[in-house]
Formats: sequence, structure tokens, C-alpha cells
Amino acid sequence: MKRSTIIALAGIGFAGVIGIRHWSRLGPVGNPKVPRPAKPVDLNRYVGLWYELARYENRFEKDCDYVTARYTLRDDGLVDVLNASRGAGGAIKSIKGRAKRIEGSHGARLKVSFFGPFYVGDYWILDRADDYSWSIVGEPSGRYLWLLSRNDHPSLEMRDAIFERTRQLGYDLSLLRMTRQS
Repeated sequence: MKRSTIIALAGIGFAGVIGIRHWSRLGPVGNPKVPRPAKPVDLNRYVGLWYELARYENRFEKDCDYVTARYTLRDDGLVDVLNASRGAGGAIKSIKGRAKRIEGSHGARLKVSFFGPFYVGDYWILDRADDYSWSIVGEPSGRYLWLLSRNDHPSLEMRDAIFERTRQLGYDLSLLRMTRQS
């Protein structure tokens, strides 16, 4: 066998192992039939500070509490994203990203990148309150879900309404990890 063929096969095998390791770290699918966003989103109203009420646990937020997301609309139409949290032991972590609107989605679907052009993820605002007091955010695989509120301690009625709407959208509520807020 030619040396170049052996190197190519070794490279493919290595990529396969890395791919399997990556996929094995992903959480369970909490919704195999992720719906399209229910409403258009006015990003001028969506920007600002959000508190995470609950999420599907994921490797990049593992054991994090006091999670917030601040969205800022830029002059060029992009959205700056600043996610902050407190991890185990109380260490404060933050990460900056940038989001771009998806054409034809009425502001409800964004492409978000936290690592330059190397990783771009889907961010779908699946539903929101008419007054933008809460939102349900997911992505097409059904493995990631975030329930957000403008208030760090929303009323019991609002929490119940968010959870009920999340269930109606087809998500498994038993996979939710409640987020402690200050």
C-alpha cells in the first residue's frame, strides 16, 4: 500500500475516533422533533439581560449557576453576546460571542459563535412572552435547551407557564437542570 494511502487512512481513522468521542459527550436528545420558532422576534426588544431559569445540562456549562446572558445589538446588525456564570467553587466565568440573524427567520433564528469562525451554533428562540419577559431557546438537535427570564426570580405563575409551554413544544422536562440565581 502506498505511504500516502496509509497516511490518509490513518487520518480518517483519527478523525473518526475524535468524532465518536465528541458525540459521546453530547447529552441526551430531549426533543426528537424540535419545532420551528413560534413567533417573530424583534431583536431590539430581545436584547438586554436574561437570567437562566433552567437548561439541559451541557459540557460547557457543567455545574454552573448564577448564569446570565447579555445581548447587545451592534450598529452592523450583529448581536454581541456575553454569557457569565459561577462555576463549582464560586469562580466567575464569562465568554463573549457574536450572533448573526438568519435570513427569513424573522429574528427568531441566529447563528452564534464564541470561538471565531471555528464553531458556529444554532440559537433558536422557540417561543417568548409577548412582553419579552421570558423566552425558550433551543437548537435543531434537541440536545440543548435554555429557559430564560428577565427576572432572576420569576413568579411561580411565570415559571409554571414557561415549563408548561416547554412541555407543549415537546421537550422532556425531566432533563432540565434548575439554575440557582443570586
